[in-house]
Amino acid sequence: MTEDAIVIGGGVIGLSCAWKASLQGVQVTVVDPNPGRGASWVAAGMLAPVTEATFGEEQLTRLLVAAAEHWPAFAAELGGDVGYRRCGTVVVAVDASDRAVVDQLLGFQHALGLSAERLSPSECRRLVPALAPGVRGGAHVPGDHQVDNRRLLGALLDACREAGVTFVDRLAVSVELGLDKEATGVALDDGRRLDAGAVVVAAGAHSACLEGLPDGTLPYVRPVKGHVVRLRGDEPVIDRTVRGLVHGRPCYLVPRQDGSLVVGATAEERGFDATVQAGAVHALLDDARSLVPGVDELALEECQSGLRPGSVDNGPYVGWTSVPRLAVASGHYRNGMLLAPMTALAVAALLTEGDLPATLAAFSPQR
Repeated sequence: MTEDAIVIGGGVIGLSCAWKASLQGVQVTVVDPNPGRGASWVAAGMLAPVTEATFGEEQLTRLLVAAAEHWPAFAAELGGDVGYRRCGTVVVAVDASDRAVVDQLLGFQHALGLSAERLSPSECRRLVPALAPGVRGGAHVPGDHQVDNRRLLGALLDACREAGVTFVDRLAVSVELGLDKEATGVALDDGRRLDAGAVVVAAGAHSACLEGLPDGTLPYVRPVKGHVVRLRGDEPVIDRTVRGLVHGRPCYLVPRQDGSLVVGATAEERGFDATVQAGAVHALLDDARSLVPGVDELALEECQSGLRPGSVDNGPYVGWTSVPRLAVASGHYRNGMLLAPMTALAVAALLTEGDLPATLAAFSPQR
């Protein structure tokens, strides 16, 4: 049997693309040895178009802001409770130099027309009473929200199966090409071949590892390691996301409705090493304590690391490659959760209409 499309990768991007394409009548197979895991399982689930805004990435910031607008409908269509919370974020600075950086970013955000309010130390603690008494102020960002990544992945798996998506729990090792050098399917690690009318590479940090393609077909995607710690207590210590600078080091704390707290995340260039290192975990916990001392009372539930798919400019790759019928949806770096609904709609349009929506035209794999 030949499917209309094969999606390589079962993370939040691959699952979202498969689901949305299936709803448009596309017969989709997802190839992944362990769908719903990988970097998407480790993520904190922040939907942060404003606090992710960075100097020199104005075009990406506009994309992130547009992507956030898709989230209410996306969460509602999935049904159930995926932990989508419009809770806002408080950004705090531990020392004077951290405060200067926060103020610079505020100026940049305001120049882009983004909503963020400068806060004094007392105003920060009024919004988040558990903050350390010595924080030097910060900002309130009402447009940054969150989703429970693990509930989301479970909901996407259920939605895909309900929509008729087929899952093959194997590793795709190469893309198969036809006589006209177009993508015709994939070869699996058990020797089987799956045929399809189109192939979508959504394999996260492993997206550039597929064989069988001319050099330069797939865009450069590198793994960026991130350590994340999960804590748990009887009562939540904070009720909204806190992002902080601790002597120049970024740290975030994301509270879940189930009482757990996600602390992250490092950014390490260590190739495909996904081991959990004691020093990285210690540094995260130490910085979290500097922001919210009450984390000392929480139970240490989990320490994990994931490999984010980094691109050359931190923007995603979405669209057709130079090989006919081969598309890419990868390189989302820190914004996979936020960009998943928009990316899914774009890939569904590619597979049904052939064209990439204008909002993503600047993020083509061939840029």
